[in-house]
Amino acid sequence: MFDFVNRKKHVVQVIMGLAVLPFLFWGVESYRSDGKEGYVAVVDGEEIPRREFEQALRDHHERMRGMLGANFDSAMLDSFEVKNSVLERLIQQRLLQKEAASNGFVVLDSQLVKTIREIPAFQKDSKFSKQQYEELLSSQGLTPVIFESRVRQELLLQQLLDGYSEYGFAPKTVAEKVRYLSEVQREINQIKIESEQFLSQVTPEEADINDYYEKHKVDFHLPERARIEYLVLSLEAAAENETVSLESINKYFEENQDEFSQPEERKASHILISVPAAASEDEKKSARDKAENILELLKQNPDTFAEIAKEHSDDPGSAIQGGDLGFFGRGVMVKAFEDKIFSMQSDEISDIVETDFGLHIIKLTDVKEAKRSDLTDVREQIEKKLKIETMSSSFGEIVEDFSNLVYEQGDNLQAVAEKFELTIQSTDWITRNTVEPPILANEKLLSALFSDESIKNQRNTEAIEVKPDTFVSARIVEHKPATAQSLMVVKDQIVEKLKRQMAQAKAIEEGQEKLARLQETGESGDDNSSWGDVKQISYMQSQGLDHETLGVIFKVETSNLPAYTGSINPEGGFNLIRINKVIEPESIEKTKLDNFGKQLQQMITQEEMSSYLTMLRKRYEVRVKQDNF
Repeated sequence: MFDFVNRKKHVVQVIMGLAVLPFLFWGVESYRSDGKEGYVAVVDGEEIPRREFEQALRDHHERMRGMLGANFDSAMLDSFEVKNSVLERLIQQRLLQKEAASNGFVVLDSQLVKTIREIPAFQKDSKFSKQQYEELLSSQGLTPVIFESRVRQELLLQQLLDGYSEYGFAPKTVAEKVRYLSEVQREINQIKIESEQFLSQVTPEEADINDYYEKHKVDFHLPERARIEYLVLSLEAAAENETVSLESINKYFEENQDEFSQPEERKASHILISVPAAASEDEKKSARDKAENILELLKQNPDTFAEIAKEHSDDPGSAIQGGDLGFFGRGVMVKAFEDKIFSMQSDEISDIVETDFGLHIIKLTDVKEAKRSDLTDVREQIEKKLKIETMSSSFGEIVEDFSNLVYEQGDNLQAVAEKFELTIQSTDWITRNTVEPPILANEKLLSALFSDESIKNQRNTEAIEVKPDTFVSARIVEHKPATAQSLMVVKDQIVEKLKRQMAQAKAIEEGQEKLARLQETGESGDDNSSWGDVKQISYMQSQGLDHETLGVIFKVETSNLPAYTGSINPEGGFNLIRINKVIEPESIEKTKLDNFGKQLQQMITQEEMSSYLTMLRKRYEVRVKQDNF
């Protein structure tokens, strides 16, 4: 898919991010001391500090805020999936660093100097400016020594990864075959033989019920359970009692305007006539002639832009959408493309714009004006942030007092609750693997709760950090060991399960019999109207079919149509499928096929990179702490 992001070497992208984001590995000071901060993972003996992980989460948080603007919701980042992906990126970086070092990669001083001098952010009048370099680093709280060390590290990793990212290869014949398979369609309709229609016809034998119970007795055990009560001490909750002056709120608002502003965004569509970098003069002239002809058509009938884009654009990613590229702000597109878009009026169609990707005709379709939030809209947000900053300096001492008291008053939580003005919360029955309430779904906390000492003596657990700046102490109120349920109790469950298995088996049997008859005679004995609606399907447009069923359909020999096949329905039952015709894809221009080959090459490269990282994960020992989230 065509990508308008101004492609630069990875190191330059990382360095340019300096202007808007702090670097990943220089965290802010917190209330924890270096000796107590702990770690989140160990890679080949090297710890990844918790502080580094939390800073990475904050960086990700701010990156998403910048991308989404008013649509940003911090709650969507407070999930296991997001936190785990951030941790995985840190682990991958450590793995790559170790691999680069073990392979003897080095970065020459001359290479480092050349890279830094070529970064536009450090240039004035197209020349490197030492003053601008030092001022920009200083504004980010960095020294040249730290910054240059980071650049050297990125260049080192780039050397390691270039062999994968720069030399992916997809043969032309493979590209042609993959494109064909992705676009060829088959027209089908189905008869679904549902297992539910056989439920009333089957009854399991007593012997089968007993046999199932004996073989799956462990499935019917009631797990160990406990009812508990607990206290939550968090920085956010503690900060609510802090007082912040109106003057402080106003000052923060005035000094951090970028945080509360949304830059202008524009929505555009384009038609790309691709011009390869190695194109001859005749090829370049042919491409320009084609672009000029298209532009002339659009001037005569501007409303046909989307239709013409679908037919003629060499950008397959946007062509299918009528050329639509969606909304974007400055700094996303290549310069010539961006400069043109941000100089246009709504619904205006540009002249031909030339970039490294080829020739573009652009239509500006919408504009989101830059806007700045009013203080009244963000007052509560600022107040909350300032309260947390104020409380952070003393929260470490509060945590220490909390930890001491839950230990000293170990047989109850009442005294702790009164001192810290917390509310004792309680649960219904929970197990060692509970996920509700989420605050307790922490392996370390649950392990402490279900320990022998906690069960026998009903003592408070230690104060355990279940997520950054949030601590929990809990105790068992009532405990029940794991117990086996008798056959009498679970018999109805077993009968229902066996009936469904038997009904599905009968549905599959009937479906396979009908399929055999269809393949032999072409007749099923069913009225033609019983076949479902006609669908045109492909691997790219599955029309709701699962991948296994798609595979079954596209394996069928289609020299004689209609052809018949079938598959087991994942939801139970059997699908009879009739293939009525094959719809061949339209022929494709050489330029579009070349672009498709590039997309395929990128996919292969990504797969190779993923396999490489998986191999590194196996080569080096990686241990992740289980209580991270």
